[in-house]
Amino acid sequence: MSTNTKIIQPSGILNSISGNQLRRYINDCVAAGAKIVLVDLQEVDFIDSSGLGALVAAMQTVKSSDGQMFICSLNEQVKMLFELTKMERIFKVFANQEKFKNHFLAIEK
Repeated sequence: MSTNTKIIQPSGILNSISGNQLRRYINDCVAAGAKIVLVDLQEVDFIDSSGLGALVAAMQTVKSSDGQMFICSLNEQVKMLFELTKMERIFKVFANQEKFKNHFLAIEK
């Protein structure tokens, strides 16, 4: 794995307040040189529309700096939200961190 990779693990509810905090944190990571950002949602119980908007805004920031953002470890509620809003078409989603790491190890070979 590249040293330019940042794994972020929010927890609880991703709403307007926590979503904005997450977005700012991702912006800081990108400013510090992260080119690949993985948001592990294993500990996130619920995402509302503001939280979803924060994820999209963060992804746009990462892309604008020639980086990539990925999502992993969706619980059933979050998975359903991603399907209903077609977010699985926007974000590359991995089952867990291990699948993510295996994907990038295969690319680096």
